[in-house]
This record gives sequence, C-alpha cells and structure tokens, in this order.
Amino acid sequence: MPVVTADLPVVPCVGAVVLDDAGRLLLIRRGHAPSAGLWSVPGGRVEAGETLTDAVVREVREETGLAVRPDAVVGRLSIPGDGVVYEVTDFACTLLEPGAEPVPGDDADDALFADAATLDRLPSTPRLLETLRQWGALP
Repeated sequence: MPVVTADLPVVPCVGAVVLDDAGRLLLIRRGHAPSAGLWSVPGGRVEAGETLTDAVVREVREETGLAVRPDAVVGRLSIPGDGVVYEVTDFACTLLEPGAEPVPGDDADDALFADAATLDRLPSTPRLLETLRQWGALP
C-alpha cells in the first residue's frame, strides 16, 4: 500500500549535483539521520527566509567547504520522513574554485569527488544514483 503523505507537514530541502572538471560527482557521507552513514549529494533543509538557491550554496559550503553557483534545477522529489515529507529540489551547480577539494563539515562525516567506479561501490542513500541517472545529471 502506498504511503499517504497528503496531511503531513512539508519540509522544503535542496540538493547539489556538483561535478568537477574530471566529471566526478561531489558526495558527502551523512553523519545524522536520515540515512546516517550513507553517501549522498550535499544538501539539506531550506531555512526561514532563504531562497532555494541561497540554501543550496549554504549547504554545500557548510558540508564541504566548497563554493558553488547553482545553475538549473535537475529534478525534484518527495521523500517521506518521520512525520514529515521532505520536498527536495536538486540543482546542477558549478564549482567556483576548480581544483578545490572538499573538506567535511557540519553534519557530513566525509566528503569526496567520486568517479563512476567509486559511485557504484559506495553505499548511497536510497535511489540516489538511479534518480540522478534518470534525470540525466550524471556524465
């Protein structure tokens, strides 16, 4: 039976799809629930008064130390949580400092740029790679 989410509070969130010059995807290992210990793109909740693009810039900087410019929206999805629904808008982002390496911060336990072989062997959040591939967001 499908999960009914119509009456649950909606939490706006963002995610960043960042590729470096080598075509590797920026990932963070989540340090907290949901999905603690799993790899995902940087992102999180939109704070009060923040635009989606401001939120994605802030989240990437907090979780990886990197500066990005959000470009196009690559996709949107709803993720049921514990009594809420996370409405996530993922942006393709451009690195403003090419060659810079990520440093984990905030709620990220680790951060790295992953090539295709690495992506396929890292334990990632549910449907991450499948969704990004469907959106055409991976090289």
